[in-house]
Amino acid sequence: MIQIDEENGLVTLQQDGVSRTLPMADPEAFEAISRAYLRAGWDLKYVYSFTWMGRPIIQLPDDMVRMQEVIYAVKPDVIIETGVAHGGSLIFYAGLCKAMGSGRVVGVDIEIRPHNRDAIEAHEMFPLITLIEGDSIAASTIDAVKAQIKPGETVMVLLDGKHTYDHVMAELESYGALVSAGSYIVSMDGIMQDLVGAPRSQPDWDKDNPARAARDFAAKREDYELVEPPIEFNEGTLRTRTVTYWPDAFLQKK
Repeated sequence: MIQIDEENGLVTLQQDGVSRTLPMADPEAFEAISRAYLRAGWDLKYVYSFTWMGRPIIQLPDDMVRMQEVIYAVKPDVIIETGVAHGGSLIFYAGLCKAMGSGRVVGVDIEIRPHNRDAIEAHEMFPLITLIEGDSIAASTIDAVKAQIKPGETVMVLLDGKHTYDHVMAELESYGALVSAGSYIVSMDGIMQDLVGAPRSQPDWDKDNPARAARDFAAKREDYELVEPPIEFNEGTLRTRTVTYWPDAFLQKK
């Protein structure tokens, strides 16, 4: 439990019967406030309140800015995203590709609803987007994705479809082979591990989540490392980014 004293700039943390008071400027205080903010945001469906160039994006803005930093650093030729929904993130990534002057996006989903497909196909960014409908871990779908990659191209993969441990692990195994050295496969929405008991949650999310899949994948693979992307610019005092729906998400291919 936390208590926030805004007037005096203090945060009191209470855990296991022990109470500690920290200044707001302490990184541990910021982390505690961040956890409360993320939980409240989940309960209120805060991520459902944003669009990107007219399409619902359903992502935390902090995560999308971080993703932009990673994409600009890698400058992939192909960005593969499992999970299409309304298409906002596909539009976001395609816009980055257009701004950089290179790259394109492949979106994969087991079902692309007709009204979402129509809106994506009518969008200004659609020339840089390919849609593939099918189970992301089906052999036929993976073959269709592979057909979009030309020899020698730099590939990045973002996993934002079905978030169960088994499905994400299967995606990591299948799509990890497509990622280029130095690039990333990103296992999104690991915040599920911290949301047991929250609205719309399941009691097994502490184990059945994408973050655990990413950690286990990294532990058994010598060609991948679970990393925090480098912070290229930082005039603040924090050295980590705690405001995220994607803990333990970024797997970099060595």
